[in-house]
Amino acid sequence: MEGGGQIIRTALALSVLTQKPFCAVNIRRNRPVPGLKKQHLCCIDALTQLTGARVKNAHTGSESIEFYPARIVPKTLTIDIGTAGSITLLLQSLLLPCMFAPGPVRLKIKGGTDTKWSIPMDYFMRLILPFFNDYATINVYDTRRGFYPKGNGLMDLEIHPSRLSVSDSQNMEEFVKRLRKTTPALYILKRPEISEIRGISAASSMLKKAKVAQRQSRGAIAKIGGRLAVRIEEQYHQTASAGTVITLWGEVEQGKATLGGSALGERGLPAEKVGEQAAEELLTVLKSEAALDSHLADNLIPLMALTGGSLKPEKITGHILSNIYVCEQFLNVHFNVNHKNNQIQAV
Repeated sequence: MEGGGQIIRTALALSVLTQKPFCAVNIRRNRPVPGLKKQHLCCIDALTQLTGARVKNAHTGSESIEFYPARIVPKTLTIDIGTAGSITLLLQSLLLPCMFAPGPVRLKIKGGTDTKWSIPMDYFMRLILPFFNDYATINVYDTRRGFYPKGNGLMDLEIHPSRLSVSDSQNMEEFVKRLRKTTPALYILKRPEISEIRGISAASSMLKKAKVAQRQSRGAIAKIGGRLAVRIEEQYHQTASAGTVITLWGEVEQGKATLGGSALGERGLPAEKVGEQAAEELLTVLKSEAALDSHLADNLIPLMALTGGSLKPEKITGHILSNIYVCEQFLNVHFNVNHKNNQIQAV
């Protein structure tokens, strides 16, 4: 399927959660530079510090690892991914096991907040985090933007676990049964009623004279046209490297936002085009019958493997199928995937 680092990040999270060791081979075999990268090693290192887990063959370029998990120990952990390694991708390995740990975990993570091939910080905060907050309390105390190549961004967050801890159950099957009895399943099947388009257009302070944040907003608004009211907050931040990002989402009067789009600035790409790209991504989802976008669905798959439920994204991606595959290896769960209707069910 997708064959990238997503498999490792999800496997690490579920290994710690279920206490099942795993061996992974052919890691990123189909990539131009195969094997583990520094950002994947950072996921492993963070979990070994949080749990005392053991790992074999974890080094840059390694195409196979063995991971032997241990339980999360509540503590404060400071993590420096280095340069612009993605903070939000690291959280794919850490968030879920911390949510069902025996006590609070505080994570102070330094790295990239808005980088290529990863989840922008605003998308994570506005679309992903609200769903995880239904099952634990996750407080974000501080953030700082970090763009490629120097990074130096920050997310300081604390996870107060669910009242259900995995360690209180005799086994994982008992824990999942208790969780499904006491918490709601994750059903996102109905297209939400969008009241307006909201967004955040952010850029480095060094780009303020060029009015990059405003121009990104104008590009997005022009692309959306008069379909819906649009409100975009324009921000400038002191950053180690110059960079820009715009994130849009469909605001709903009741419930959570489930439809989003984003784009990163690139050297030589006009700011207006960056805004247009984010708007185009969101409009593609809005024109479909989707209840949520595929990026959000991808990030919710491991959570839904525990809670049960159904999702209806605009498309079934390789990332989604890879996450489903990994979840089925670790948990006594089966996913029904209807490619015709783009519907996913976890039973």
